[in-house]
Amino acid sequence: MTFTPVCHVDDILPDTGVAARIGDRHVAIFRIGAERFHAIDNVDPRSGASVLSRGLVGNLGERLVVASPLYKNHFDLVTGECLEAPEQSVRAHAVRVEGGRVIVAVSHA
Repeated sequence: MTFTPVCHVDDILPDTGVAARIGDRHVAIFRIGAERFHAIDNVDPRSGASVLSRGLVGNLGERLVVASPLYKNHFDLVTGECLEAPEQSVRAHAVRVEGGRVIVAVSHA
């Protein structure tokens, strides 16, 4: 698994997301609170637009989700599952912080 540096921790405000291109994949990286980070594909499968990083972050029950800004589908930030239409799920990617930088390993499976 190859990790790619994306940005500094402070470049992402708490409870928001940013977009990055890693190789040929558009990735949305979210900072939840001060210390937790998650990454999923940034492309909304329903529209094909690279917009999930701009969605609203929240909870549906016990699940941490982002709502697509276009069609309001909810994507689980841990698994990438689309709660309303599982066939439109996206990939989740490994994220960690090293030396104040957010680094992401893109999943291809």
